[in-house]
Amino acid sequence: MSEKVILEATFNPSVKTYWLVSLLLFSTIIVIGIPFLIISIPLFYFISGRSLAAMSATITERKLVVKRGILNKEEKSIPLEKITDVAMVQGPLMRLFNLHRLSFETAGQSAQGALVSLIGINDAANFRETILTQKDQIASGMKSTSNSTDNDQTEMSLLIDSVKRIEVLLEKLVNAK
Repeated sequence: MSEKVILEATFNPSVKTYWLVSLLLFSTIIVIGIPFLIISIPLFYFISGRSLAAMSATITERKLVVKRGILNKEEKSIPLEKITDVAMVQGPLMRLFNLHRLSFETAGQSAQGALVSLIGINDAANFRETILTQKDQIASGMKSTSNSTDNDQTEMSLLIDSVKRIEVLLEKLVNAK
């Protein structure tokens, strides 16, 4: 069964430059990496472009679907009602490229830290708010469902009481004959 898509994320192309600058900083910190920069920069830019094209994040009515990976494709489907936190982080280098990292933590998750982390979503604040709003709508829908369950149980007990009264009356009629 296909769910209605509420919002599909688009990713900022400057994520590639952010990753490249991170690589350059890391390579210059370890002196060994400096000679390999001539080879690694074009290769990294090619791989990061493919990696960015393979990433997607979609919010449906009941879940967040995250896909990524070039060789090792990964797809995670996170029920919105299980999401406990959507953290939005922006470090100094990210601020330079106007990027944010969204980290999703869920109830019942076994490891420390985020279950899924996405960097470079365009309008990350809106994406985060859409998730939280949809999560709240699901939670309020569950509350109304539980209220209707309570009403159903009350109606059922009234019906049972009515059947018991009918049984008593029928028994009196049968005994009266």
